[in-house]
Amino acid sequence: MSNRRNNALVPEAREGLNKFKMEAAHEVGTPLTEGYNGDLTSRQNGSVGGQMVKKMVEDYENRLK
Repeated sequence: MSNRRNNALVPEAREGLNKFKMEAAHEVGTPLTEGYNGDLTSRQNGSVGGQMVKKMVEDYENRLK
């Protein structure tokens, strides 16, 4: 087992990150809820993370313009 920690670099950002995660889950159709989500597949969880990264990259690219 790993010793991974799920800590935000900026603790004050946790609420915003959770909101962002829920929005990404909604966009890809993953039934993510507050609390336990152990019944979701790796593919479902991965699609949420992938959507979040996609949106962050798009935002960064737009800022460079």
